[in-house]
Amino acid sequence: MIPNRSWTLARHPAGAASIDDFALVDGQCDDSPLQDGEIMVRNHVFSVAPTIRNRLNAPTAGHRSAIPIGGVIGGMAACEVIASAHAGFPVGRRIVVLSQWEDVSRLRPDALPIPVFPIAEDMSFDAALGIYSPNSLTAYFGMTAIAQVRRGETVLVSGAAGSVGSVACQIARLAGARVIGIAGSADKCRWLAEACGVDAAIDYRHESVADRLRVLAPDGIHVFFDNVGGEILQLAVDRMRRHGRIVVCGQISAYDGAGGAAGPRDMMRIVYGSIRIQGFVVGDHIDDIDVARADLRRWCEADALSMRVDRRRGLGKLPSTLIDLFRGANAGTLLVVNDDAPAAKTQ
Repeated sequence: MIPNRSWTLARHPAGAASIDDFALVDGQCDDSPLQDGEIMVRNHVFSVAPTIRNRLNAPTAGHRSAIPIGGVIGGMAACEVIASAHAGFPVGRRIVVLSQWEDVSRLRPDALPIPVFPIAEDMSFDAALGIYSPNSLTAYFGMTAIAQVRRGETVLVSGAAGSVGSVACQIARLAGARVIGIAGSADKCRWLAEACGVDAAIDYRHESVADRLRVLAPDGIHVFFDNVGGEILQLAVDRMRRHGRIVVCGQISAYDGAGGAAGPRDMMRIVYGSIRIQGFVVGDHIDDIDVARADLRRWCEADALSMRVDRRRGLGKLPSTLIDLFRGANAGTLLVVNDDAPAAKTQ
């Protein structure tokens, strides 16, 4: 048997998640012969994203499969295949996949709700979960395919200093739009201006978003890229121009609650404003991944696109890292490197 540490769900969080909601289990991974279509992966780097919190809620509270009590926490990870009964994933193949918070996982790639992303030979695990990650691809497709942002438009991004939001801001800027970002601290707003090139940033913790939007977007907003929902969504709806587009990427403000994510208070504002609201997931655009990654690479090589990475070390840091994310105690895309894992034999 292969030694395997796993983070499991000890209880469904009541509001904000705490360390007591998680339990670390020292066990072993089943190394019995793989069934057809199965693979075994070594989890090298984990992406800690807000959507993980949504899956910790009780089954009636979320829209993606809830993790049962005692179940292993799931999330995107950069992995290496160490055993395979799947022709498409030979031993040694490196992938980004919806895996689990453990050293080694047995997976059925074809049955996962999120497509598997191959990692190119010249790409590091950090890069695969950083600038070329599903988060960056989400920002890319949200801005290009869904928002169809155009030169001269005013674009508002919530959660702008996050992994998705910061890239969305930069892609809008590259398209020639005027970009306003909303973030949760003066440091994050400063970074958005200096590193991401936004035209203005709003610190929602210390400023009135409504007042700032009236000043910064007096003629209204063409595109709102929403990672947060809640009152920020309502304030954006109030400032949308006629025929504006709202791209719904996430609803972070609602993940700690049990009542779901509320929409705008007055849908007639949507009707009379001819405003389009569209949600999406990155898997909707899987056929265009190579084109998106090529664009991201071109912009990176031209120093036109950057990402700040907050890198933590050790499997034991996963729960506290997720908690830090919702406290705003992170500086960029959160990655946890599993560099203290016990050795696993390949088959």
